[in-house]
Amino acid sequence: MFGGVVLFAIGLVLHFAPWLLNWFGKLPGDIRIETRHSKVFIPVTSMIVVSVALSVIINLFKK
Repeated sequence: MFGGVVLFAIGLVLHFAPWLLNWFGKLPGDIRIETRHSKVFIPVTSMIVVSVALSVIINLFKK
């Protein structure tokens, strides 16, 4: 149930306040390769930030 609540909250933020997540994918270290025929986007730094944030949140609830 907790996962559903989190996904619902993220959906609300994306729907009503998309400017709160404008930073995602634009951090230094995120790889973006655009050619005439293709686009590749690898959000390395953004995923590290998300991973650290989730680890902190999970560890707070474990204790």
